[in-house]
Amino acid sequence: MRNKKIWFITGASRGMGVDFARAAIAAGHAVVASGRDSTAVAKALGQSDGLLAVKLDVTSRADAQAAVRSALDRFGRIDVLVNNAASFYAGYFEELTPEQVERQLATSLIGPMNVTRAVLPIMRKQRSGHIISISSAAGLVGFEFCTAYAASKFGVEGWMESLHAEVAPFGISTTIVNPGFFRTELLSEQSTHYAEPSIRDYDERRAKQLEFWKAQNGQQPGDPAKLARALITISSQEPPPRRFVAGVDAVAIAEQKVADLKVQIDANRILSTSLSF
Repeated sequence: MRNKKIWFITGASRGMGVDFARAAIAAGHAVVASGRDSTAVAKALGQSDGLLAVKLDVTSRADAQAAVRSALDRFGRIDVLVNNAASFYAGYFEELTPEQVERQLATSLIGPMNVTRAVLPIMRKQRSGHIISISSAAGLVGFEFCTAYAASKFGVEGWMESLHAEVAPFGISTTIVNPGFFRTELLSEQSTHYAEPSIRDYDERRAKQLEFWKAQNGQQPGDPAKLARALITISSQEPPPRRFVAGVDAVAIAEQKVADLKVQIDANRILSTSLSF
């Protein structure tokens, strides 16, 4: 196949990562699909000549290095990295434990950094590559009950935007993807962890938040298979977009963020611009 690429996808044992891997294989690409349990990855995706299932806990630097070595041994290169693995620690900041916040950051921010650090030397040597990191609408706007998750995704945003300037001279592209609500397993019991109720002042609002989030599971409007095909499309663009806002709801959130920023800038423009020596 012309323009066949080697894709390396994290979090590919279930959820959106499975859709990403299937779409890449269907498009004729080879895929290194990774997850904490490589057997679960292989079971989710089946057998294919162009598929390599590898064990990868993104919080482990040793796992990241080993998984990338396996990819190189099999395919000789890595063209597209999709940082998809994530978790969701939901709850009010005061009720989330420091350990829960640290686990959120370890999986959703440090994890992508670990894998990217292992892949970058290969892409630099190739003088080509594309790093796609799955952020969220919560990487653009903070939401009540999502302090830990938004912190991790805002971190992804700053890291990726800065990384772009560092690696672009080597022919490496970066794309931040901001999905809205997609019907994935992120809100399932396996992926979502709620803070333990501990402060009565939050009781009424917490009950409403829990009701909302649990009701969203399985009812999200976005189709992950269509998002996966969209990733295949943008990965073939020259150059690929530095940001892809995914879903009608995410577009509305992004547009509101732009409008809100403009209001905040204008509200204190005179004071803001009076601060020079």
